[in-house]
Amino acid sequence: MNQGFGFLDDLAVREIRRGLLKALAIPGYQVPYASREMPVARGFGTGGLQISLAIALPRDRLKVIDQGADDSVNAVALRRFIEASCPGLETTTRTVEATLIQTRHRIPEQPLSPGQVMVYQVPYPDPLQIVEPSESRRRRCHAHGDYARLWVRLYEDMVRFNEVAISNRYPARVAGRYVIDPSPIPRFDVLKLHQSPVAHLFGAGREKKLYAVPPYTDVEPLAFSDVPFAVEPFRDATGARRTCARCGAADTYLDELPQVGAASRWQCNDLDRCAERLGYPGDSDHDEHHAGP
Repeated sequence: MNQGFGFLDDLAVREIRRGLLKALAIPGYQVPYASREMPVARGFGTGGLQISLAIALPRDRLKVIDQGADDSVNAVALRRFIEASCPGLETTTRTVEATLIQTRHRIPEQPLSPGQVMVYQVPYPDPLQIVEPSESRRRRCHAHGDYARLWVRLYEDMVRFNEVAISNRYPARVAGRYVIDPSPIPRFDVLKLHQSPVAHLFGAGREKKLYAVPPYTDVEPLAFSDVPFAVEPFRDATGARRTCARCGAADTYLDELPQVGAASRWQCNDLDRCAERLGYPGDSDHDEHHAGP
């Protein structure tokens, strides 16, 4: 690599790449690494940012999304920083055009293609953290494949709420071995990890951990045999599946947009996919651009 490309020095890039190779070789295993100081606060995606800067090449095309949007403050700030740090790196808002996609809390609705790489910003890499505060004990549990406390947590939810109450960061078993925290993606996205044709790379800068799901790997959400895993239903009072108010899609993750003096409006969370369905690829703000005075 060229000296200075991607902001990180060569030693940092080499360490992160080696850590990612180990993470890909042992799916779901949390690889420790020396997380570097970045010009953004820890907790604002430094882990994912370091991965992107370490693996980006001048020929890549980058897409950065935050909760499905390309135009949020987080997405725009990180995209501009990576673009300024990587001379020759192109950026895009189109999922189909991107070779490197850094995301916060969503997987694009557009089916991913072989050769693309997903990079996740992860706040807490360990799924056992919600049931075990001690890191040494969590390591021991992972080593022995002991996830009994997670199963108890799921059971307690069933007893109290008649359903699993985990809305995001839903624990999933990778390649039949390690259980991972898939980052705060909604349950709707967890199934997209299963046999995905792309590599999914997870970075937690504050916790100094890397882990990965290689392409075409089995990923199974934890669920009881008599209580199957279920995604967000997005149903109205009549039980009918809600649709996007813009494109009419009934198979996407929706955001509820409250309206003053009217019923809430439901809209696709992935604005790029929504714009593509409407025939305006690459223009997720088409309505605003063409609105009257």
